[in-house]
Amino acid sequence: MSLSLATSVSSFTTIVTKLRASGCVFAEDEARLILSTARTPAEVISMVDRRVDGLPLEHVLGWAEFCDLRIAVDPGVFVPRRRSEFLARQALSLAAPRAVVVDLCCGSGALGAVLAEAFGQLELHAADIDPAAVRCARRNLGPAGGQVHEGDLYEPLPAALRGRVGILLANVPYVPSGAVALLPAEARVHEARVALDGGADGLDVLRRVTALAPRWLAPGGHLLFETSERQAPQAIETVARDGLIPRVATCDDLEATVVIATRPN
Repeated sequence: MSLSLATSVSSFTTIVTKLRASGCVFAEDEARLILSTARTPAEVISMVDRRVDGLPLEHVLGWAEFCDLRIAVDPGVFVPRRRSEFLARQALSLAAPRAVVVDLCCGSGALGAVLAEAFGQLELHAADIDPAAVRCARRNLGPAGGQVHEGDLYEPLPAALRGRVGILLANVPYVPSGAVALLPAEARVHEARVALDGGADGLDVLRRVTALAPRWLAPGGHLLFETSERQAPQAIETVARDGLIPRVATCDDLEATVVIATRPN
């Protein structure tokens, strides 16, 4: 912590007290993150005030930790969830050096960034319909040579990728429309609805992804997406109907369910 004024014991205690009073369960941890990120005492005050007002911590800090990487997260952009680290790890176990990787509904680009960090030499493309997410993903993926496209699912991708994609990541929105109002305010108020709302049963966007996935995947290529445990059986049926071979991976610790769908050779 570099800010002598802000890092005094009394300042730290005051920040923790203020955060805890606003309902922050991990007030001490959040105070340390704010103090380590802020560059001036005035910025500390501003960040604490924004957090107390309900802004997600990651939007306050301007970054989120994901698979040990610091991912830039701008206001309004979907914050990568810790459970999605399981999706990233599944992709890492299947990807090969110099693979062609596409990250649909990329948000901040966190998933693509993890693969780029692990493999270095990748042909990496990402796409999102939200302009704010596209700007953010370009900051995260640009240094690794990733290309980020603005548009609806596959529509903005280069046609030359068809039939060549080895890893197709699609962290699609899967919250049923009627349940969006039940989400915590940090997501419901401060993240784009398009990143959360998956339609009546939560699978509308997924169906659009799986329907066209065989055209983009290379033979033996994999589509990976996150879903809920309840939605998994229906998601598997959708994948199989579209000609892909599905299997399910789960992580109890993270309460994560990932479907891996493979294009037959």
